[in-house]
Amino acid sequence: MSRIHARLFGDPEVEQALSDEARVQAMLDVEVSLAEAANEIGLVPRDALPAIRAAATASLYDLGALAEEAAKAGNLLIPLVRMMTRRVAEADADAARFVHVGATSQDIIDTGLVLQLRRAAPPILAQLDRAAAAAAGHARKHATTPMAGRTWMQQAVPVTFGLKAAGWLSALRRVRVRIASECDAACVLQLGGAAGTLASLGSEGLDLAEELGKRLGLPVPDMPWHSHRDRLAGLAGALGIAAGTLGKIAHDLALLGQTEIGEAYEAPAAGRGGSSTMPHKRNPVSAAVVLAAAKRAPGLVATLLGAMDQEHERGLGGWQAEWETLPELVRVVGGAARAMAEALTGLVVDAERMRANLDATNGLALAESVSATLASRMGKVQAHAVVAAACRRAVEEKMPLEAVLAADPQVSRYLSPIDIETALMPEAYLGMAAAYVARALAREKKDG
Repeated sequence: MSRIHARLFGDPEVEQALSDEARVQAMLDVEVSLAEAANEIGLVPRDALPAIRAAATASLYDLGALAEEAAKAGNLLIPLVRMMTRRVAEADADAARFVHVGATSQDIIDTGLVLQLRRAAPPILAQLDRAAAAAAGHARKHATTPMAGRTWMQQAVPVTFGLKAAGWLSALRRVRVRIASECDAACVLQLGGAAGTLASLGSEGLDLAEELGKRLGLPVPDMPWHSHRDRLAGLAGALGIAAGTLGKIAHDLALLGQTEIGEAYEAPAAGRGGSSTMPHKRNPVSAAVVLAAAKRAPGLVATLLGAMDQEHERGLGGWQAEWETLPELVRVVGGAARAMAEALTGLVVDAERMRANLDATNGLALAESVSATLASRMGKVQAHAVVAAACRRAVEEKMPLEAVLAADPQVSRYLSPIDIETALMPEAYLGMAAAYVARALAREKKDG
């Protein structure tokens, strides 16, 4: 991600975990742990460890020079090991023989990536928690606040804003669980040596893997996964679903905040959401960030899925395609989660405008309620036809639906004015909205 846009589209903590410096440091951390693990099983002398540890700090290395050499070598680890070995040799010539013992480049690169993912996930999960908590607050406060439900971008039947917020809450909790689960599944050790056999370590290979996993706090899988990328692809899928879910909520917020709707909008702040030419504008900045992520994520996920088709014991192109794509996907989703948390935490809800918009159709939004009431008296098919005709007349003559129904002898034969008035009350036609809100909030209390 361009650093000039990192604050807009990203999250500072996620960016820190995935920075170039962090990538180099993660690989150095693996190299140190590898040497320590090898010492534990007798493959590296203890006297070699101080010099190796002293050389394992990213700030000691020129990242520009590292990048230049990586362009020739084909990956970052080859020049990094060369630079690290040179630095270790300056302090202890004998210790330099024990840098990178038994591993291949992909072991260190993949395990370093796993360490970065493990550090990047908690801030994303924390922002999702923050967004979910805000959604829960809106659901609780507005459990019975009526508003127009909308299908195909048209008013349908009444819902409550609490129901809409509870839907956001449930979806946010699902993606949070999915990301946490897939991240746990992906964060496993990679150590297989040249072709996944650890042959250079003789009979000590499995012992080294177990010791290295213990030191890094990573599970040791049954086998090395050099060209089996399903775990990372699973995480990518979870991140892509999260981006889509956040995008759906952002789309709701953007539509609710339209001038003509004005039912909910992002909290105003100095310098936020303005226009370079139009002083009155209050643009939904957070929603824009989330929607941008929702549009970018599918392509990134597709690249990672396409990269799964790797050759034999080491991928040619597919593995390399992951290096920038997966971190970028994590950055994008991290930024979207942050933006969503900000939007929902500061969301301004206008319940009066919701009611005004619901009333703007002069009762048409309650046509189904009238039809259901009338159906119990004359039958469903006939009731639907009668109410549909009344709706057309109300629109054509710009009359309240209540007046048209009261004047219709087919309706007045079965429904009194009080019956009609009751059927046209939004509060009386909210179905299970309150119950669904309560269920979502109970789940949040249990799992939160």
